[in-house]
Amino acid sequence: MTVNTHLVDLASDLVLSYIEKTSITTSINTLSLRLDSYFGNGIKGHFQFGSNSRGTILPRKADSNSDIDYMVVFDTSDGQKKPQTYLDRLKRFAEKKYSTSEISQSSPTIVLSLNHIKFELVPAINNYGYQIPSPASSWSEWMSTDPSAANKAIMDKNAAENYQIKPLVRLIKYWNAKQGHPFASFDIEQYIVNKYYWSCVSLKDYFYAFWEGISCTDDTAQYIKDKVERAKKYAATAKQYEADNMPASAELEIKKIVPLL
Repeated sequence: MTVNTHLVDLASDLVLSYIEKTSITTSINTLSLRLDSYFGNGIKGHFQFGSNSRGTILPRKADSNSDIDYMVVFDTSDGQKKPQTYLDRLKRFAEKKYSTSEISQSSPTIVLSLNHIKFELVPAINNYGYQIPSPASSWSEWMSTDPSAANKAIMDKNAAENYQIKPLVRLIKYWNAKQGHPFASFDIEQYIVNKYYWSCVSLKDYFYAFWEGISCTDDTAQYIKDKVERAKKYAATAKQYEADNMPASAELEIKKIVPLL
C-alpha cells in the first residue's frame, strides 16, 4: 500500500454508513415534528446546519463527539429576548419530548444525546440574517451566522480542488479527534477552505500541503503546538521517504498521524 492509497481508503471509511445516515435522517424528521408540535407559532423555522449538512461529519467510531447542529429560529414578534431565555425554552422542550435522553446546556447550545447521535440545538433569531448566541467570552449577546454561505464555500472549494477538500477535512478532523480536539472542527474546515494549494492533484498532495502550511500562533497552548509539530515532522519524514523510493516507510509515518480505524 502507498501513502495515497492509505489516505484515500481512510477518508472513505470516515464517511457515514448508509445505516448511520438513515438513522440520523429518521431522528431529524422526528425532531422536526416534535418542534412544530411543541412550539407552534413560537418558532419561525428550524433546520440542520454544520458538518452534516456540509458532508464533513465523522462517524462516531472515529469521533465520539460527532453531533448534528440544528438551528431553531424563534419568533420575536413579542419582543426579542436574551439568549438564555431561548435556551431555557429549548431545554424545556427537550425535557418534555425526550424525557429519557441525556440533556444539558453547553453554552450556547442545548445538547440532546440520543443512543446513536448527539444533537446540539442552537436558538436563533432572524434580524437581517440569522443570529445565534455568542460564546460566553464575547462582549455581545448575539453573533451573525450564514450557514448557507459556509456550505457553498466548501462545496465550491471542493469542486475547484479535484474533489479532495472534503476528504482532506475528514482526515484532519480525525487527527484532531485522536488528539483530544485541540482545535474546533469548524476552524479546521475554515482553514482548509481558505488555504491555497499549489500543484496539488492527489489526496496525498493536499495532505502534505496542509501540514507544510499549518502553524500555531504565539498564544497557542504549548501542548497544542507540540501535537502540531509532531504531526508536521511525521508528514515531512514520510514525504522524504517517498522521495527516496521507500513507500512502506512513508506509509508507516503517515499512519502515526492518521492510523487505521
